[in-house]
Amino acid sequence: MTKYEMLLVLDAVLADDAKESLVKKFEDMITENGGAVEKIDRWGVRKLQYPINYKSEGYYVLVTFQAEKAFIAELERVIGITDGVIRRLITKM
Repeated sequence: MTKYEMLLVLDAVLADDAKESLVKKFEDMITENGGAVEKIDRWGVRKLQYPINYKSEGYYVLVTFQAEKAFIAELERVIGITDGVIRRLITKM
């Protein structure tokens, strides 16, 4: 398995439980597909460098995990169509 980092920028206006449910959803998706979540860092609400969809703030979450390479494309697809996610970036460590 390969080690990855995933940075999620969630909509800052979401309720705290909605943010946590999104993070839990992606964490469960990783573990259900044979991966392992090593660490989740919640950076909190920060100002965006430039407005995205008329939003100036985002809730940042950094997830460090291990997964198979074939699973990453599916994870990016699901994150991309999930409401509440402004941006995502998955990089191989």
